[in-house]
Amino acid sequence: MHFLDKITPKQRRIILFIYDICAAFATISVSFSFFYPIATIPLIIKATWWVFALNVVIRLTSNYIFHLYDFLWRYASTKEFVNIVKSVSLSTLIIVCILFMTKGFPYQKRILLIDWAFNILCIGSLRAGLKIYRDYIVSKSKAKEKKKKRVIIIGAGDGAVMIARELVMSSKLNYKLVGFVDDKPNKVGQIIYQAPVLGLTSELPRLVEEKNIDQAIIAIPSAPGKDIRRLMKICEETKVDFKITPGLSDIIGDKVSINQLRDVKIEDLLRRPVINLDLSAISEYLTDRVVLITGGGGSIGSELCRQIKRFSPKTLVMIDKDENSMYHIHLELSNQSHQSTDLVPIVTDVKNKSRLMKYFHKYKPDIVFHAAAHKHVPLMERNVQEVIENNILGTKNLLELSEEFLVKDFVLISTDKAVNPMNAMGATKRLCEVLVQSAAKTSKTKISAVRFGNVLGSTGSVVPLFKSQIAKGGPVTVTHDSMTRFFMTIPEAVSLVIQTGALSQGGEIFILDMGEPIKIIDLARDLIHLSGFEEGKDMDIKVVGLRPGEKIHEKLFFDKRSISKTSHKKIFVTAPSNFDQDKVKKLIDELLLSCVKNTAEESKSLLIETANAFNPEEKKSTKTS
Repeated sequence: MHFLDKITPKQRRIILFIYDICAAFATISVSFSFFYPIATIPLIIKATWWVFALNVVIRLTSNYIFHLYDFLWRYASTKEFVNIVKSVSLSTLIIVCILFMTKGFPYQKRILLIDWAFNILCIGSLRAGLKIYRDYIVSKSKAKEKKKKRVIIIGAGDGAVMIARELVMSSKLNYKLVGFVDDKPNKVGQIIYQAPVLGLTSELPRLVEEKNIDQAIIAIPSAPGKDIRRLMKICEETKVDFKITPGLSDIIGDKVSINQLRDVKIEDLLRRPVINLDLSAISEYLTDRVVLITGGGGSIGSELCRQIKRFSPKTLVMIDKDENSMYHIHLELSNQSHQSTDLVPIVTDVKNKSRLMKYFHKYKPDIVFHAAAHKHVPLMERNVQEVIENNILGTKNLLELSEEFLVKDFVLISTDKAVNPMNAMGATKRLCEVLVQSAAKTSKTKISAVRFGNVLGSTGSVVPLFKSQIAKGGPVTVTHDSMTRFFMTIPEAVSLVIQTGALSQGGEIFILDMGEPIKIIDLARDLIHLSGFEEGKDMDIKVVGLRPGEKIHEKLFFDKRSISKTSHKKIFVTAPSNFDQDKVKKLIDELLLSCVKNTAEESKSLLIETANAFNPEEKKSTKTS
């Protein structure tokens, strides 16, 4: 706000009134100086003081009659300046008449003419000056405003209010908040940080045109993916640039900032309602405990490290055989403020039992999350013996050490590919589940597994692959136009994995609610669209055929009748299986021995046969529709 805007109407009148008094006195004094020596002016004023006083009174009265103290001079037009001429002319005429009638002005009569001209000049110059200066300030302000993006915020909840406050409070930001839209009719008309809720979300196209909007901000962190998709479609209809705030799972400290605005990502379109966790139960079993996480540098393992650290474990032992990924997660967590957890980065292989034993002996973990595993299906079809040893032997080693060192809780990260497996990776994960349920029968450790589908953005998954192909100009390749997969964001999956640890009693396989399966070809189309391209015009999708070991559809359970609900609506559970421990041990040992003695083809055949031997229902075919 400029200082002129701070002057009240009453103050403005007083200032103009005082100025006009000074002007009336000054102009007649200057007029005398044209005909008489300046040194004589004080004597003339003293001799004819009443003339000077009369001049002031009549001029001010005339100015008042012509409303010269009522105008907002910043908006003055020719009419107002004509009124100045009229006022001064009328007052001069009255003064001349009085002086001639009283014959009390024995001086040059031309003095009154000069006084008339000077009075118009003085009164008019101040008011014209105010208008010119004000016009300059306004034009400068408008030029500055033109540089700012005119913004409308979609949503009028807490997230939108945080964004609005930052836009209004910070003069450095290149945004001007025009208003809001919201789906709730009762919010329309409300004022939030000096900006109105202009209408419903459906009215956005009209408002963008009427209000000359440059950018829309989708500020609803709790909105599910279907709502984000709807809002994105509305924004695209307007042809206006739009950004989005992160989802609640990505917001740090429950605060939304303008710095977090970004383009819509595929994760936003698959966003689901916020998961409510039993934080007290999780805190009870994690706080001040020693937690060991294998695969700690991977997509799931690193997120486990991040989320578990928030519960202030005493020690966080992070194991991974890749030194680069371990370096990055350790650096990330070490740079966080309020360190109360001892971070232990370890580079080693879960197949190396003797080395693992040293770490179990040194740190004595209370809880183990086993996320280390080979997971890429086509690649593992070419490396069958490696995936058997890494996944199965690694799990076997960790289970045995957990029992030996009296670990309280053990959680295995499994996959939907363990259900009716027809590839090497899926078969190894099924046998890892079998090992877990077998060991849980007699162990003092509460041992469980968590099974879920694909996570968005994990290393080597379909989303980074599609993004890479789009960046190179396409085509985007899918293996089958009917292929579906279950998807979940990494933070969502990990939060539920942690919750299962608090629910476990031992021997369960927990199954996460992944929602409805998503067609891979639709995912490809969404990514092409989000990248600013049009399928068929700018970018093609190419169907290349199934790769070795792939299914068209995956399942999360063998038989729906075998699962039941838990206290958490997003987590289901299968009852512990009554596997013969001796049989399990014998078959696993034979399989591991096969990796040493037999060919990869022989090992794979034995692997698939062994895995399917533990299926709870007869596997009728190794093919899927």
